[in-house]
Amino acid sequence: MFTQLREDISSIIERDPAARNAWEVLTCYPGLHAVVLHRIAHGCWTSGLKWLGRFISQLARWFTGIEIHPGATIGRRVFIDHGFGVVIGETAEIGDDCTIYQGVTLGGTSLNKGIKRHPTLGRGVIIGAGAQVLGGFTVGDGAKVGSNAVVVKEVPPGATAIGNPARVVQKAPQDPREQAAARMFAAYGVTPNGDDPLSKALHGLIDQAAAQEHQIEVILAAIKSAGIGCEKLAELEKFDAAQLNKLVE
Repeated sequence: MFTQLREDISSIIERDPAARNAWEVLTCYPGLHAVVLHRIAHGCWTSGLKWLGRFISQLARWFTGIEIHPGATIGRRVFIDHGFGVVIGETAEIGDDCTIYQGVTLGGTSLNKGIKRHPTLGRGVIIGAGAQVLGGFTVGDGAKVGSNAVVVKEVPPGATAIGNPARVVQKAPQDPREQAAARMFAAYGVTPNGDDPLSKALHGLIDQAAAQEHQIEVILAAIKSAGIGCEKLAELEKFDAAQLNKLVE
């Protein structure tokens, strides 16, 4: 238990620039308190002491503002940052080295008992503030869920889910140094160049329209130079691709 506690404190210091020393983390971080109390509650739950496990879980909720069902499984070095309003359901499973921010729900969408109702987070997953991950699916190793996303389907390893309903962004290959930095930490699930796929599609359509307009102008100029008359169309406002791209950034 003390080995795990030392690991937890060290991982928090590594991931939170506001953490100044181990004593401050031990005494002032409700996410750490919630995880430690959950380990006790989970031990009671798995030993058949269901009521005691729920009672310890309730005490942790009163003191920390974080609600973790004693049946949930939490790995090592899990960091619940700020933490207020986090809810983790009974059949949720959280892998090692995950980071969860305030207002996150790992919830279930089924009323059937005895089945896997809550999500499974792989190793090193980051769940941004206010995100809702709902259902008995898996969020793969190293995946990220952006703030306020609503995730209702599986997220592949290394991908980022953003939006409501969440859309999955498959990251393009990065520089090795960027990959190493992303594996270590990405605050609130925010990663460089992690564009919304809908935004990317709109940018592509705008650029395509601009290219077509240019091609039409070249064709008209060639027709006129050949002495072929063209009916003059009403003058329209010139297509401004740069301005439209700014609107969908």
